[in-house]
Amino acid sequence: MTKSEMLTTLATNTGFKKKEVETMMDGLKSLIYTTLKKEKIIKLDGLGVFQLKDRKARMGRNPATGETIKIAAKRVIKFRVVKALKDEVLGK
Repeated sequence: MTKSEMLTTLATNTGFKKKEVETMMDGLKSLIYTTLKKEKIIKLDGLGVFQLKDRKARMGRNPATGETIKIAAKRVIKFRVVKALKDEVLGK
């Protein structure tokens, strides 16, 4: 589903204008970005959890050469889907 298709569907389902839905989606995106930087976790009921995590440095292997390389520590964003969404989509 493209952004345009999503905006059209949301506008139809909610009764808002497409431009208003786009403004809300942009606001939500901005809110997620800034909140994740400050609080490191965002829970979206019925969808899942965005979480900022630190990954430790580790040893890895270059698949082309087989050479052992060091992978630096870094910060990553993870998204964990709630069980209810998994069950609904996967039909469990």
